[in-house]
Amino acid sequence: MGHGAFEQTYAASEDRYEKMEYRRAGASGLDLSAFSFGLWQKFGTDYPYETQREIVLHAFDLGITHFDNADRYGPPHRAAQKCLGKVLAKDLAPHRDELLLSTKAGNPIGPGPYQKGGSRKSLLSSLDHSLRDLGTDYVDIFYSHSPDESTPLEETVGALVSAVQQGKALYVALSNYQPERAHQAAELLREAGVPLLVHQPRYSIFDRTPENSGLLELAQQDGFGLVVYSPLAQGLLTDKYLKGVPSGARAENSAFLSPDVIDDTYRQRASALNDLAAQRGQSLAQLALQWVLRRPEVTSALIGASSVWQLDHNVEALQFPPLTDDELAVIEQHGIHGTGLKK
Repeated sequence: MGHGAFEQTYAASEDRYEKMEYRRAGASGLDLSAFSFGLWQKFGTDYPYETQREIVLHAFDLGITHFDNADRYGPPHRAAQKCLGKVLAKDLAPHRDELLLSTKAGNPIGPGPYQKGGSRKSLLSSLDHSLRDLGTDYVDIFYSHSPDESTPLEETVGALVSAVQQGKALYVALSNYQPERAHQAAELLREAGVPLLVHQPRYSIFDRTPENSGLLELAQQDGFGLVVYSPLAQGLLTDKYLKGVPSGARAENSAFLSPDVIDDTYRQRASALNDLAAQRGQSLAQLALQWVLRRPEVTSALIGASSVWQLDHNVEALQFPPLTDDELAVIEQHGIHGTGLKK
């Protein structure tokens, strides 16, 4: 590498904004890329940095502007933020104003009483730590990662408001909140003049919770967008498991997916969906991504990637014609809520 190793080597793709669709987040003035890039998995120290860097830069070249992080992501905790911070410092620094960086606090990151939960102390000290990890003065979106029933909602919301008032975050968000508590938080935030930008739930053809819980209606009512995670159901909505569990697959060693959910019922439903995708000239993954993005309440779908190819493939979902009523009916028939979810 020599002494010039830290010179700028990355040049962003000139046509990056022509490849992506941008969608307005709820009633805000902010557009998000239809796909957001998540560093939830494969951005710890157990994966090679060069691969991680290549994927992040490629995501930006595809027009993905929103990079989703959390203090917990690793392993170890905070490693994913440090990884992104390194790419920012070396490659993406000239583009900071084109990026939406988000992070989250509140899920456990250590044994101490302030390393978890929705207290003011926990959220704001985590945010300061995240800014150091990322090497940036502010994040664009700061999330309460999950509800903390043991802390007054007013305190959690107050900490989010302070983050904005202190210039450490531009917008605030929630993740994994039940609709009733999300609505209460949205009301408190509105009163404080810091409206709730987005809520991040899990949503896919096999996990219909946002439809069943009323969250989709609430998003429209309260004017926030949805950034949905696990739209591919941890790989169950890809062709990976149609014939069983391949060696090295996530179901073998994941805390979020167990091999026993890959049963005949799952295979029959996924195969039927895969057949529909094939008739449309696309993959099951592309069908599943298009399906979540068809909802006006959904601003963006979070995708991860272990390769540049996978990223290209998923983003290509935007190129296919809309799903017809007949096709949506077939998806309803086979896309049964709870399929493949850990019992």
